[in-house]
This record gives sequence, C-alpha cells and structure tokens, in this order.
Amino acid sequence: MPEDKNIDNITKEEVVSHKIRVYLDNCAYNRPYDDQSQFKIELETLAKLKIQRMIKDHQIELASSYMSIYECGENPDSSRAELITAFINKHSSAFVSLNNKTAIEEKAHEIMKTGIKFKDACHIASAICARADYLVTTDMRMLKYKTDEIKLINPIDFFMNESDETEKGGE
Repeated sequence: MPEDKNIDNITKEEVVSHKIRVYLDNCAYNRPYDDQSQFKIELETLAKLKIQRMIKDHQIELASSYMSIYECGENPDSSRAELITAFINKHSSAFVSLNNKTAIEEKAHEIMKTGIKFKDACHIASAICARADYLVTTDMRMLKYKTDEIKLINPIDFFMNESDETEKGGE
C-alpha cells in the first residue's frame, strides 16, 4: 500500500471535506462469486458492483486494511484473491496498516463481547479507524452489530441510501 494512502497520514482537512467513505469486507468483495441463482444474492452482487463503479469513478472513497489483504491471501482461489487485492491497492484512499494492529485488535476485543468473530471485529475496528462512513457487508451476523461509530450496511441498502441522498442533493 503506498505510504500516502496510510491512515496515519490523513490530514484534518481530508477528514472535514471527505466524500462518503466505504469499507468493504471480504463477504462483500466475494459476493459476485457466490451462486447467483438466488435473487437476493444477485441483487447484492449488482449493488456491490455499482459501489465498486462509484469508487472507480471517484464518487465515493474506499477504505481498507491489513485485515482485508490478509483475508484475501486466505482465499483458496488465487485469481480471485489477486483481483480483489489489486482493486484494494489501486482504489483505497485510506488504508489501516499493520502499524495500527495493536489498537485495532484492542478495539476488536471490545466488539467481540457482542458476539462478533475476531476477523469481523477487526474489519469493524479498521473501518472505524479509517473514518469510514459505512462498512458494506453481506454477513448477517455483522449487520446486527450496532454502534454510533459506523453504520454497517448491506450493499443493496447502501445503494438505495446513496441514490436517495444523490436525488435529494440534486433538487
């Protein structure tokens, strides 16, 4: 990850004037590879791909972390892992590096007290650290986690919310 994208180097001005920032967990990244015969999965895939298009078009920002890269490395399909990692490396405007691992894991242990698993808790903690507005996931257990620090959202709901905001802004 290029040094200038590291979360440690974000300025106050960037925080004040930033675009919507999203953090996608690995469930979201891998949704297009799931069985598309189920209507909900197909819709989540379309919404996730729209989110990625918005990131590529610089309409919204992507935050990611060492945990995203780590989990990609665990993917048994190396071509998928390479594609996802390449997307993260190319498009992340904020990256939570291993330099933040201790703080992330401390926060993750707090989050785990609510029943969230360790890696998922690290994603939530990383998204909070990266000052993301949304953590986009298809993981139903993660979606049940509530905090004032970040909104966890399904890709479909994110797309609907963003569409509503865009329409309101254009009036």
